[in-house]
Amino acid sequence: LADDCTGLQGFLVFSSVGGGTGSGLGSLLLERLSVDYGKKSKLGFTVYPSPQVSTSVVEPYNSVLATHSLLEHLDVGVVLDNEAIYDICRRSLGIIRPTYSNLNRLIAQVVSSLTASLRFDGALNVDINEFQTNLVPYPRIHFMLSAYAPIVSAEKAFHEESSVAEITSSVFEPNAAFAKCDPRSGRYIAVSLNYRGADIFPKDVNAAVASIKTKKSIQFVDWSPTGMKIGINSQPPTQIPTDDLAKAQRSVCSIANSTAIAEVFARVDAKFDLMYAKRAFVHWFVGEGMEEGEFSEARENLAMLEHDYAEVSQEEEDEDEEEY
Repeated sequence: LADDCTGLQGFLVFSSVGGGTGSGLGSLLLERLSVDYGKKSKLGFTVYPSPQVSTSVVEPYNSVLATHSLLEHLDVGVVLDNEAIYDICRRSLGIIRPTYSNLNRLIAQVVSSLTASLRFDGALNVDINEFQTNLVPYPRIHFMLSAYAPIVSAEKAFHEESSVAEITSSVFEPNAAFAKCDPRSGRYIAVSLNYRGADIFPKDVNAAVASIKTKKSIQFVDWSPTGMKIGINSQPPTQIPTDDLAKAQRSVCSIANSTAIAEVFARVDAKFDLMYAKRAFVHWFVGEGMEEGEFSEARENLAMLEHDYAEVSQEEEDEDEEEY
């Protein structure tokens, strides 16, 4: 496939890091892609373990070992969380018992928004490499929160307004993110807003972004003064016949690099520590040819990552103290 491409942009890799296949084979695939296509962007959409919902006992091990490899081989990783998307389905779409298909359709809208500018014309086009350039300040800090608006069911669509300002503010709502963490507890480093719609004008977008920046609840790090990357595409979002979402004239997808994502890693690390302290289930991994050292190495790498995130959001506080 890659050889037949005239202008290969990069790779989109979809995996979950809780199970064995997603974490093990997913890491191996990325490693091989790094070797064969070193310069091409690799965007990962990774499903991380949820706070309450779990599908496997050894989830903490798998995700710590996989993240250890993702840190090395992924360029941008969008962190997804089934529980967060379940809640969005219940809250915004009124689906009482969401299935994986419901979740996948929402994720598909996000992916579609990201690649829209490669497929259609627009006022401000964004290619895959630009995400990486604009969202990743340091190579390791490349895990993103995603959100999408408008998420409304067909029944409610008549009462909802989807102006540019309205949809822009709704992707910054605390519970709009597709991962379970509170963006208010961290600071934004950079945000990419990808708009779709026939009647979206840069003037409206700029006004919407300016009003977002005045909100107290949305804090940017001090060293990222602009902080926003805008993409505008003239092709409105498409409705699929079986879709839960109402047909929208315009939509926005936000991919945000926020220090709040460290919560997700802290949660996984805490569970890992509880199990690893007793070396529970470790013999299965060792029996497959791994070594115990790999566990502690991966855990140290994640501790470093948490520390990196803390450092990124605290730099400006230290600088203030030094001035006095």
